[in-house]
This record gives sequence, C-alpha cells and structure tokens, in this order.
Amino acid sequence: MATTIDDSMAARISADCPDDTKQLLYHAWAHDTSDLKKLLDVPGKASARDPATGETPLHAAIRACGPAPQSDTDNDADDTVSQEAAEAVHELFLSGAIWNDVDSNDETPGCVAWRLGRKDLYRLCLEAGVRAELLFGLFDGYEELSSGSSAEEEDVEIINVEDALPTEGEGENGVIVEKETETEKQTTEQTSANGDQDSKVPSTETATQDVTSEQYLASNLTYDPAKLVDDQGNGVMMAWETSIMRRSVDALLRQTSSPGPDNAPTTLPQGKRILNIGFGMGIIDAMFAATNPSRHHIIEAHPAVLAHIDAGNTAFGSAWEASGPGEGAYKVHRGRWQDVLPQLLEAGEQYDAIYFDTFGEDYAELKMFFTEYVPVLMDQAGRFGFFNGLGADRRICYDVYTKVVEMHMVDVGMDVEWEEIDVDLKGMEEAGKGEWEDVRRRYWTLDKYRLPICTFMSGDIC
Repeated sequence: MATTIDDSMAARISADCPDDTKQLLYHAWAHDTSDLKKLLDVPGKASARDPATGETPLHAAIRACGPAPQSDTDNDADDTVSQEAAEAVHELFLSGAIWNDVDSNDETPGCVAWRLGRKDLYRLCLEAGVRAELLFGLFDGYEELSSGSSAEEEDVEIINVEDALPTEGEGENGVIVEKETETEKQTTEQTSANGDQDSKVPSTETATQDVTSEQYLASNLTYDPAKLVDDQGNGVMMAWETSIMRRSVDALLRQTSSPGPDNAPTTLPQGKRILNIGFGMGIIDAMFAATNPSRHHIIEAHPAVLAHIDAGNTAFGSAWEASGPGEGAYKVHRGRWQDVLPQLLEAGEQYDAIYFDTFGEDYAELKMFFTEYVPVLMDQAGRFGFFNGLGADRRICYDVYTKVVEMHMVDVGMDVEWEEIDVDLKGMEEAGKGEWEDVRRRYWTLDKYRLPICTFMSGDIC
C-alpha cells in the first residue's frame, strides 16, 4: 500500500527550522518571486533545506500548488497558481537550486511535480536536470566545477530540448535554457549515483557508497537461479530482466522496427555478427546464440564470472568457442572492455548487433563506448543497444538521461529510437522482499522500460 504523504505547510516546514531557511521556504511556498529573489543573495541559499524534512525552496514552490485539477472548473484560477509557481521555480534555478535534491520522503522536486500532476513544473525540473548533466559531461567526468559569474550575469542560451514526458508526447522546441550557475554545477551525491550506467549501484535510495568498477571486479560474486550478487548484496544481474533481454535481442536483430502482433517476437535472422559487453548470468548471450550467429564475441572482466564459465556452468566454455564456423568466430574475451576493444579494432572486427550491460560504471563510460568505439565497430546497417537503467530508481532521473543520451547520440551521428516496454512490478514493490530478497536495494522502481535502438543517421531503422 502506497504511503500517504502530508503535503501541508505545517508538515513540511518544521517549527525548529532556522529562521533564514524558514523565510526562504515561506516565500517559495507563497510564490512571492520578488521577495524571494531578494533573499537569494548568497550562493547556496536556493538549495537551503529544512533539517527535519529536507524541504528545499524548489520542493515548497511546487508542493504549494497542490494536485492539478481533474476537471475544467477551476482551470483559470489554477493557471494563475501554476504560472506563479513556474516563475518562482525559474528564479530558483537561476539562483542555483539543485534539481535532484531529495527530501525526507525520498522525493526530488520533479518527483513532487509528477505526483501532483504538475507537468509544466515537472518539465522545468527535467530541463534543469538535462542542462546540469550535459555540463557535467562537458567538464569531463562530473567533477565539481569552479565558480563562475553570478546567476544574474549569466547569458541565456537557446537549445532544443524536446519534451520527454512519457505520457504527454507534446514536443516543445526552442526551450530557453539558462547556462548553469555555480551552485547548480556542483556534483551532488544523487547526481553521481543516478548517473550510473546500469543503475545497479547505490543511489538516492540509500546513503551507502557507490561501487566503482575496480571494487566490483575485486568482489566475490554469488550465483543462484534468480540473481547474481556481489559480496555487498548489490544486484549485478537478476532474472526479472529476462523479458527485457528478450525484447532487446528482438529489437537488435529483427528486420522490422516493430514486434509482431501482441508483441510476439518476429522470426530473427540467422548468421549475424554479435558483440556483447558484460556476460553476467549469460541471459542475453543464450538468446543471441540461439540465432546461430556467424560471429559471437563476448567481453567479460570479472574473474568469478569467467571461472563460472570455465567450470562448465554455462554453454559458453571452450567447447562453444571451438564450435564456431571459423577460428575465433565464437570467443569470450577476458578483460575490461577498455582493454579488449582496441585489440578488436586493430583486428578490423565489425558487428551487426552490439549490446552493452556493465556493472559499477557511470554514464561517462557508456558515453565513451558509443562515442569512441561503436562508430568504428558497428556495421553501417547495424544496431546498438544497452541496458537502460540510467537513473531508473526515479522517473525524473530516467527522463533526464533519456534526453542526455539522445543529445550525445546526435553528436556521433546516431539516432536512438525508444521502444517502451511495460515492466511487471509484482514482487518488486518493496526493498528486501520478493525479487529484492537478499539484494541491498532496488535498482529499478519504474513501470516502463525504454529500450534503446541506436542506428547511424545515414540509415533509418528498416
């Protein structure tokens, strides 16, 4: 049963909140942009927090609107409230408010906007998240950036951010997006965690430390029929992902851009050249292998996974490698993909389908992969996909990374088509129970999965 959230001012602005923060929250709640602006005179004030509730001015400005009306009766009055709220939110972002700060309910401002049905305010949070993540990437590695000019002196830049709202579909071009201010540029714990490529390391749901690739590769792994976990209880791969893997294989290999009737898989072509990075439980590789590929290369770095393969626990040992149609046609490459791929490039390898699903790596690694390697390794008519768990523990982060991926794909001359898939959350509703038993945290909480199908712009998906 969903927890009822008390959105009243009395519940969200505590009696013990410091007076200066309390005044900021009151003015944000009242959408008093003029006086609010006067209070935002020191860097960081836009992200002041009530120490008891975690309420920030952004949360307050959005929460004060209440639920969006379900009928046209009060639309005129609500339009005024919504416009005043948008002005306050806009001013807060100009002053450096952080888009993904979480409150005591584990909600970002965007989460509050979505829950209340405030799609216009959600859009403002989405745009702020997109520009923050793009700037983190521009400044190499999501590092904390040096101070810049004040918010009032920042230029305004016009960029084309299309609407990413999953249920709206009303594109909006020419959005005005202000250049980032100093506070907004700071890397928060939530940002770096939600930027994890596969979203399978701790993020906003826990306060635990992120798992790096080096720590993961040095960890012990435990296999059971339902999951693969490391020695800290992080879910590396889980059986619930099987339906997503099935649809990913169908999307990467099929001859049409849409599945058959009732989402039934179409007949898949045989003899494709396939590259998969990240073996895990071998789920997707078993599906690829069933199509009798002419070339099937797997890259896996974890010693425990490689030992699992060598022990004959999968169909991908030495006998499988020897069964290929030619020498080296079927092969498990042992090592980090960053070390193996240059060798494949030197050998002139090319593939019709490439899939990427690693663990403990952030978005910067995925971006490096499709920026530096996919354009050379993939055939001109090929397709590239990845496990899209980017920020998948909350909707706003998932939507932000959808737009970021699209923009970065354009930079390397690629299109991305998103195939939306329903995710059955039965048994996945509560941390530590059902599918998440013995797994430290839920790395997936959404009822929709956006499956990416990436192709070169010169050739449309046929």
